[in-house]
Amino acid sequence: MTLLVTGAAGFIGSYVCRALRARGQAVIGLDNYNDYYDPQLKRDRVAALCPDTDIRAIDLSDRDGLAALFDEVAPTRVIHLAAQAGVRYSLTHPHAYVDSNLAGFVNLLELCRHRGVQHLVYASSSSVYGDSAVPPFSEDQRVDQPRSLYAATKAANELMAHTYAHLYGLRATGLRFFTVYGPWGRPDMAPLLFSRAVLAGRPIQVFNHGRMRRDFTFVDDIVAGVLGALEHPSQDEPPHRVFNLGNHTPVELEHFIGVIETAAGRTAEKVYLPMQPGDMVETMADTARAKAAFGFEPTTSIETGLPQVVAWCRDYFGADA
Repeated sequence: MTLLVTGAAGFIGSYVCRALRARGQAVIGLDNYNDYYDPQLKRDRVAALCPDTDIRAIDLSDRDGLAALFDEVAPTRVIHLAAQAGVRYSLTHPHAYVDSNLAGFVNLLELCRHRGVQHLVYASSSSVYGDSAVPPFSEDQRVDQPRSLYAATKAANELMAHTYAHLYGLRATGLRFFTVYGPWGRPDMAPLLFSRAVLAGRPIQVFNHGRMRRDFTFVDDIVAGVLGALEHPSQDEPPHRVFNLGNHTPVELEHFIGVIETAAGRTAEKVYLPMQPGDMVETMADTARAKAAFGFEPTTSIETGLPQVVAWCRDYFGADA
């Protein structure tokens, strides 16, 4: 019984592949290795975390390529982590989000439907809560006021998956990730951006003048949630559910920077800037539903997780941090 992981060379995808292989699971991955950030980091990540995973270079928009892969490996379950990521990038490159997150997701849904996939677990995002959110964010809150096109595509994915569950009985589970961080993370996100800048003595841009709170969630906790959700498909009718996966502990941005400073042994040079379009002031996950459904309970504080990021940045980037 083969499991397909999309976005397998990505940050979360590589860790998920490693965890699945450690369980003895047969895994096939796919990734398009695009240049949203340095593809060499993706290759190095795979070499370090999941070198024994067979990862095919396929784009979600390639319907024929995807269909051929499904015919070849006949996956019984799919963990869909591939997407065009980034809130700010969506302001300037909207078509990349339509191609990957909307058209690509439909391509995947169609193959899951027609090839008899037993369970689709897919990545959503805390950004779906948008302007209607009231912390702590619960899955019952509205998600119809997104602050970015990226958030809109993720909310659309949830509606699309629900539709396929309703019409065709496709078991699907959406996971709203809250600011995932860890070694081998995405270089466009604050944990790596800030860690690298502080190590190198470069200034960091602190938006909304530092008045922000984020529910930073360590990658190991996210992986535990993904695997827990995978093993607990919905028995509801229609068989579709959505869960928050977050740390349930929002952190002040200034404290977050302070942890990095301590780990780096250097003081950050901060450049305070206004709020950026598309950003949210605060995120905080209500994880009660995930805990009840599959025992999700994150355990990693930023005081434990962030120093690992700083150490990895120092090791991987060296003097070029």
